[in-house]
Amino acid sequence: MALPKVVVLDYGSGNVHSAVKALEHAGAEVELTANRKKVAEADGLLVPGVGAFSAVMAALGSVHGAELIERRLAGGRPVLGICVGMQIMFDSGDERGVQTEGLGEWPGAVTELQAPVLPHMGWNTVEVASDSKIFSGIEEERFYFVHSYAAQEWTLETERPFTAPSVTWAEHGSRFVAAVENGPLTATQFHPEKSGEAGIRLLHNWIQSLTT
Repeated sequence: MALPKVVVLDYGSGNVHSAVKALEHAGAEVELTANRKKVAEADGLLVPGVGAFSAVMAALGSVHGAELIERRLAGGRPVLGICVGMQIMFDSGDERGVQTEGLGEWPGAVTELQAPVLPHMGWNTVEVASDSKIFSGIEEERFYFVHSYAAQEWTLETERPFTAPSVTWAEHGSRFVAAVENGPLTATQFHPEKSGEAGIRLLHNWIQSLTT
């Protein structure tokens, strides 16, 4: 049986090669590209992101990333955002008073954590949503975070027949959204590719969902 095909969106973000290797280890055929056709046809698209919200949005613009992501989601095609790749799915990011428009897939703003030490760097536990699929079998594991900003509220309201998203939380000074599973759009604030075997298992769970 052919492996699920995952494209890692290549828009100049750092640390993409570790994500590629982790996806391969988790059971996917992986390609790093921004080719429109390959992005559209892949079973899954991973959107990485490190650094500032505004810089990631600007870099995405250089490869028409917003359009590529939005077209996939409009067609119900799976997308996984990681770290700032998750943050940009919200309406906006507010960094040191500078507000940048995000993709607007979810309402709300990404703001600085209220914590005595920033960045939040290292391993942390998460409060897994009861109906989560990506955390299946790893509900009690710890994951690796590197960030100073996060979505600290979840305000999306859903009505039947739509299924409410699965929202997983974590805490560092303040409580923040650690992961979301919302139809074809999944995202994690932590880095699965840096989270050892637990991270590989999470990626495997997501990859398995691409062909079911």
